[in-house]
Amino acid sequence: MNGDQIIAICQMVLKQYEKKADAIEALDRAIGDGDHVINMKRGMAKIVEMETSFAGLNLEEGFKKIALALLSGIGGASGPLFASLFMGMAKPGPDTFAQRFATGVADVQKRGKAREGEKTMLDVLIPVSSVFTALEAQGATIGQILKTLKETAQKGAENTRNMEARKGRASFLGERSIGTVDPGARSCEVIISTICDCLSDGEIKI
Repeated sequence: MNGDQIIAICQMVLKQYEKKADAIEALDRAIGDGDHVINMKRGMAKIVEMETSFAGLNLEEGFKKIALALLSGIGGASGPLFASLFMGMAKPGPDTFAQRFATGVADVQKRGKAREGEKTMLDVLIPVSSVFTALEAQGATIGQILKTLKETAQKGAENTRNMEARKGRASFLGERSIGTVDPGARSCEVIISTICDCLSDGEIKI
């Protein structure tokens, strides 16, 4: 995967995110501060606007550019967290995409000081990373990996519905946060599902 392919995926992610934006915004109005979606759309739009600057970049360079764009383009807590994910994936050394993703997720944990089960984006990212690493080690096909990652992301987001928020703005609601899917988790699910769909159609290679 190179810079041209990364920007193609980002364009598709923004398009799909805009379709789901109203539903995610409703979640954020229920348990957040209401600005999650507008910040996410702004950050993704900024990446797409930088299309020409991605030409010829390798994977590490592309992820680093995304991280910097998200850091400056997304306000609130989400910007540094998503930037940490991609900055971690940009680090040299990991031999596989699963290892890169695991490094990025670990950096999100460090930045947010959160763990699985606290009703955050990590309730999607951690299980997806664990499954990705396991499937890769088992020698699963790309098709099997993408299908399972999408299912895992969807399940992870839905699991936050019955959790009490322990981190972020929603934590101030205590038990009142139970019954609503975490908007950050849903955003991660939409992004991961879209990427899996993009790669599944065979037009973009990992």
